[in-house]
Amino acid sequence: MQFGVFTVGDVTPDPTNGRLPSERERIKAMTAIALKAEEVGLDVFATGEHHNPPFVPSSPTTMLGWIAARTERLLLSTATTLITTNDPVKIAEDYAMLQHLADGRVDLMMGRGNTGPVYPWFGQDIRNGIPLAIENYDLLRRLWREDVVDWKGRFRTPLQAFTSTPRPLDGVPPFVWHGSIRSPEIAEQAAYYGDGFFANHIFWPKEHTQRMVGLYRERFAHYGHGSPDQAIVGLGGQVFMRRNSQDAVREFRPYFDNAPVYGHGPSLEEFTRETPLTVGSPQQVIDRTLGFREYVGDYQRQLFLIDHAGLPLKTVLEQLDLLGEEVVPVLRKEFDSLRPAHVPEAPTHAGLLAARDAAPADGEQR
Repeated sequence: MQFGVFTVGDVTPDPTNGRLPSERERIKAMTAIALKAEEVGLDVFATGEHHNPPFVPSSPTTMLGWIAARTERLLLSTATTLITTNDPVKIAEDYAMLQHLADGRVDLMMGRGNTGPVYPWFGQDIRNGIPLAIENYDLLRRLWREDVVDWKGRFRTPLQAFTSTPRPLDGVPPFVWHGSIRSPEIAEQAAYYGDGFFANHIFWPKEHTQRMVGLYRERFAHYGHGSPDQAIVGLGGQVFMRRNSQDAVREFRPYFDNAPVYGHGPSLEEFTRETPLTVGSPQQVIDRTLGFREYVGDYQRQLFLIDHAGLPLKTVLEQLDLLGEEVVPVLRKEFDSLRPAHVPEAPTHAGLLAARDAAPADGEQR
């Protein structure tokens, strides 16, 4: 099982002192978090993609390329690649290039984006979000899997005898997760292709996530990719830890109360009761996270959001120390001991390459 962190890259004032970091400070902090993630033994760093304030990660491949040059083992991913407003040709080329530079340590998560004004900035309409996601991803898959593509669709100009360059590393495209909070159509899309489904398990009660993952597993099996429990599932979550749970609640409360995505709404107590947000001791995070398996089944990737809402970098790095030293080693051991042998491990480039090479050739019997 893979464990890591993801960032949404918000530039938010620290509510305890009013200090607003510069964009440069925030970008540098995000890269420092990635380096620290590798140092403490995590598997994955993922960045969001946003094109509107107060967020800064508008160019994920630039950031991930910088991180790739400074790490050796860390898997580099996205917490959203906007399949709706990015040109599939540019996605195909950018992430294949990154795949080569990072020696295969790359995958990505497709998402629609939920900020209406961003769509027209890129010539699109949010009301076409689902059709864009379906059409653009279909083209992206073809660009990565076919050397010469002829294509015609609704939302972009046709392609004639087009070859995307560079080609995917070793002829194996990056693994794709389809990320969604609330859209069953995206779970269906992930299942249709046999890709991964990532439920950003932050804002909703467990029953909602259970239904979404259950739908994906059912449809994954329907399309012949394996049994429901062999579907590839990832979860997002948010945690804040101190060794004493009362200290964690007291310290995190002003950040929660003023968070740009859920501040000024339900109380911290209500939110931690009704959603997977965990604020407490490392043991509480372990217990809560292990409980996810009870309603989503065995899954392959767990990412934590730890740098949101104006938390200073020093505090975030302390969270990473706790994750790396006290939380993830226990979670890794427990989840691995519970996973049946027929349930696949988390996807990697090496694993995808081995599976490709082991598959029967057309017409060959094995």
